[in-house]
Amino acid sequence: MTDIGSPGVSGTTSEQGSLRRSPLLSLPGAVAGDGVDAAVAAHYGSFNVEQRRLSEGEGFVDLSHHDVVRISGPDRLTWLHSLTTQHLLDLAPGVETQALILSPQGHIEHEFRGTDDGEALTAWTEPGRATDLIAFLERMRFLMQVEITDVSDELALTWRPGTGHRLVPRDQLTAYADAVGSPAGLWAYEALRIARGEARVGVDTDHRTIPNEAGLIGPAVHLDKGCYRGQETVARVHTLGRPPRRLTLLHLDGSENRLPAAGAEVRAGEKVVGVVGSAARHHELGPIALALIKRNVPVEVPLTIDGMPAAQEVVVDPEVGLHVRPILK
Repeated sequence: MTDIGSPGVSGTTSEQGSLRRSPLLSLPGAVAGDGVDAAVAAHYGSFNVEQRRLSEGEGFVDLSHHDVVRISGPDRLTWLHSLTTQHLLDLAPGVETQALILSPQGHIEHEFRGTDDGEALTAWTEPGRATDLIAFLERMRFLMQVEITDVSDELALTWRPGTGHRLVPRDQLTAYADAVGSPAGLWAYEALRIARGEARVGVDTDHRTIPNEAGLIGPAVHLDKGCYRGQETVARVHTLGRPPRRLTLLHLDGSENRLPAAGAEVRAGEKVVGVVGSAARHHELGPIALALIKRNVPVEVPLTIDGMPAAQEVVVDPEVGLHVRPILK
């Protein structure tokens, strides 16, 4: 379990984190994260103060442990458009986008975000995920004029409130930190993400997750585009059915000085109805967590996580799918 007075986020440790240890871990007060986030700072002395600064539009977050891939060539956008859940044909330079690659059954296999500069799409994905992503893309390249390169050793990902993600040369990360100032650790960043109800793929999702369950219809899935692998499942659930699970923001009562671990069971009474992904202590909301729970669990039902009471806040509507009616001819 995670002690609330110490770690601010708990997440999966099933994958090895990046070996690219951030130079910002040498800054005064820096404490390294754990698991896949061990290569960057969890905090620099006070994650509550750091959260407030980010909420007020100040500071930046070191996300340099994320993998970065560059996809270049004249066919890159049409090719990625055909493979992913996102509409990329008219992607304007400098506009950030998020995309998924699904299994034939509609389960999330890969996720990335990125921007195009008119010549190449530079995308970032979770720590340690570039190798598998590149391997998949290489298998699907065929005769397309594209080149795929792992540039994780060259570029470092950062995030600033109001500005969003930015890639800087990795060898200039320390100079960037000196210029921007007020670094905030990953615990602060993750607490704000969890409060927004934003799933982190691979942490708040598992191998069975479909986009409809995780609130990714819209941000990462464009419903008005051509066919892609897994589209049938996404479209069917969106128009006719309801997802078997739903992402939920849980507010813990704070009676215990700990956070639930990733993978902790969520119960309604004695019945297991879901599993926790990430958890954090928010500077205003207190202890919170994201969990995938069964869709048919009423939103007003009180839940418990490892004996700790929790109230639900809807992220994914349990009735999603009922609001859409197909036109039958």
